[in-house]
Amino acid sequence: MTSGHAVAGWADPGSGNGQALRVATVITRLEGGAGVLALRGACALARHGCQVTIITGSGGRLAQGAATAGVEVIVEPALRAPLAPGSDLRALKRLERLLRSRTFDVVHTHCAKAGAVGRLAARRAGVPRIVHTYHGFPFHEFQSGPRRQAYLAIERRLGRITDVALCVGAGVAAEAVRRELAAPDRIVTIGVAVDGPERARAVAAAGSPLARQRARISLGIPAQAAVVGAVGRLTYQKAPEDFLAALQQLNRPGAIGVWVGSGERAEQIARRARKIRGTRVILAGERSDVLEILPAFDIFALPSRYEGLPTAVVEAMLCGVPVIATAVNAVPDLVVPGETGLLVPPCRPAALAAAVRYLLDFPVVADRLAATALARVGGRYREGELLDALLAAYVPGRRARSVPTTSAR
Repeated sequence: MTSGHAVAGWADPGSGNGQALRVATVITRLEGGAGVLALRGACALARHGCQVTIITGSGGRLAQGAATAGVEVIVEPALRAPLAPGSDLRALKRLERLLRSRTFDVVHTHCAKAGAVGRLAARRAGVPRIVHTYHGFPFHEFQSGPRRQAYLAIERRLGRITDVALCVGAGVAAEAVRRELAAPDRIVTIGVAVDGPERARAVAAAGSPLARQRARISLGIPAQAAVVGAVGRLTYQKAPEDFLAALQQLNRPGAIGVWVGSGERAEQIARRARKIRGTRVILAGERSDVLEILPAFDIFALPSRYEGLPTAVVEAMLCGVPVIATAVNAVPDLVVPGETGLLVPPCRPAALAAAVRYLLDFPVVADRLAATALARVGGRYREGELLDALLAAYVPGRRARSVPTTSAR
């Protein structure tokens, strides 16, 4: 059984009538693609007239961005990623107390840990509406069978107290239905959001030699080098070690690999990168100017073991960079083999290296894939679509506007 309550006593926040909708966005770490999407949704809601509070286990650059946008951020240190029963119980009690004291209309959780603790706390606090976003799943094929089944059982139980399960990408939504994580009528597909003047500049400059030159100067990369790049957190999920292994097997003297992002595997990956011979590897760390440096890449590579709908892939496509990615979860929503990019199996660095080599050897094919991808995403994945989907999830009976499946540049 879900909470099943309607959020009463207020009108559409954008209408100027009724009281402001009070939303608590709960996320374990306000970082990475999930953090970016959660923040963009929170900022869009705040601009629409909602009162939004982000509750997270760790802040950082995105938390500063939230504060700049006027969105309240509460850091709860007990809400941390690794399984830790004592810390998790403490986070549950503290969250329940906070949710009771602030009388939120909606609690919207993101990712596995915050999704479990946050939804339970919201249920115990009597919050009228509970929404969860699946950016991917805590279970995957690279886990042991018992661990995977335990995660599945937990998610199914949590699904009973979830009013709406938002899934980032059709592949993730299909898996949620197949795994019976929630009732089919409560599972909704959403996209990512890439908007603002940075997007407009990226699309306008897609394929521009000047944009490429500026990006390479920013990263300290020679003008004529073959560059393979990736954007993502340095975590098990993103498989940065497979990226390095593919570079090693590329056999392209003078090639440069660039990884943009940080994470718990940063030191380990740095040690591995120093051992690679014949290929320079740049670990660029976390950057706030991703759309400006993506044009430095000849190829964008996503080696992830599992994914939702990666914002970085949309950003690469908007910048006119050809994409190679692993065929996991919702990635094929974006990367259609032979049309908008190339797909390879996960955990197969040799296959990734072969695909990279192919596009470097046949730039006409790479340009065609990039142009088709840009045409497909050029009019989609905007903040307005995300705002519409969030309000439809928060307000029973409110429908999101339809989104075109394709769009010309």
